Amino acid sequence: MSATTEEIRSRLKLFTGGSGGIDSWLIGDFAEAIFRRIAALPTEPLSCGQMNQLLALSHQAELSEGAFRYYWLSSPRHTYDVTALPCYHPSYATVDRILSLDQLIWGLYRLYHDSLLYYGTIRNGYRIIRTRKYEELEALFNGHRFPGDSMARRGPALALEAINQDDRYLIAEQACKSFEPPEGDSDMLLVLKGAWQEHKLAGGGPTTAKNLLEGAFVSTSFPERQGQFKFSADALLETEIKSEEELIERYESVRFTFTRARKAALHNTEMYLSMANDLDVYVATSMRAREQFRNMARFCDAVFSHSTVEHLKLRYFDPTLSAARGHEDKGLIECLMVKCAKVLIYMAGDRESYGKDAEAAMALSLGKPVIFYCDEENKRRFFTEIHPLSRLIDFKTGVAVGAMATSSLNEVAVLLGRILENKMDYDLEQPRRGYLRLKERLTGSTVRLQTDDELLRETFWNCYNRPSYAP
Repeated sequence: MSATTEEIRSRLKLFTGGSGGIDSWLIGDFAEAIFRRIAALPTEPLSCGQMNQLLALSHQAELSEGAFRYYWLSSPRHTYDVTALPCYHPSYATVDRILSLDQLIWGLYRLYHDSLLYYGTIRNGYRIIRTRKYEELEALFNGHRFPGDSMARRGPALALEAINQDDRYLIAEQACKSFEPPEGDSDMLLVLKGAWQEHKLAGGGPTTAKNLLEGAFVSTSFPERQGQFKFSADALLETEIKSEEELIERYESVRFTFTRARKAALHNTEMYLSMANDLDVYVATSMRAREQFRNMARFCDAVFSHSTVEHLKLRYFDPTLSAARGHEDKGLIECLMVKCAKVLIYMAGDRESYGKDAEAAMALSLGKPVIFYCDEENKRRFFTEIHPLSRLIDFKTGVAVGAMATSSLNEVAVLLGRILENKMDYDLEQPRRGYLRLKERLTGSTVRLQTDDELLRETFWNCYNRPSYAP
């Protein structure tokens, strides 16, 4: 039974944005005639030629035979599962024209998804897509696919050196500045000795390293480094100390652990550099306490051993296992890893930092998928609905790119699997005419958008597409 024009109008409302592209073809002077033609489905199948006549009546440019076939008459491999979109049926790939309203809607969903994902607006996408041959479109979108098929076959990377989770805080730059002397005794030992002498002058007796580092000697002589020393000495803070000899003995034990952990971390950085060209995931975080290092290590272990991604043998940069010889090298290494990684995971904490915010911004500006992991629901809502960093612009294309935010570790792993195996699920919504959001279905995060502000939209793309000139 054929649908009425009113039913057709209702079902096609999502695709009538009126922004000047193919989303305007159903709202012009000939809209009623177009709806009547669509209502004649399935008794009168719609060919590419007739589709182009309907587009011409709406002052829209024609589709190539290849584009018509790609979007309405085939279900090729893509960066998402095209068969999971609304209204799909396997029979579409067996016919040579559009036979039903469902088939028309399914192709429009695909065209809208691709336009928003890769071209920023429906008009931009249609302008580029409409002229292509079928083989050109197939190659174009295959070029955007992640190599999930081959990742599982490549096997594991060369092994990293293990570092005990309790000791990983010692690879932090604060610990390096405390334990690595240019020559002679380290700053940490000199400070502890000085604090002990002050303690003796005040009466002596058993005390702890924490009391020594919180005393007047450190707070007066090294106020700007007091936090650094307390962080670096975490393993001995609560240990009771009865003499300077015992203090030095305890210090040397931690110093030995530091030396071993740092050597392993420097080796691991060499391993990360060796796999940079094949890096899958960069984990961005800021760690200011020993427990945060433990939490980060547990998070990485849980996510990358998850059943949804374990078979991919992911190469991921774990910041709790890597160190550099200086903060300049560390910056270069981390920028390289963000550039090379296919996906970035942003580990939100109780306080954010410039470093990981910059890394997330870099990844979004490169058009990479970014997952924000927040352990509190209000944090997730903050990044999803408020934080401006969660949506930036791909500098290469001008496409608005949004991060995916979740409070579920399980969802982080599932998202990684979907991204890298090209199985993403999206929902398309139009809260008001011309304003489109493409949302990642699992988290409800907006990953692409088209504004309905005509002045903003036209100014943005006119300026963004303007040639750049060197000063």
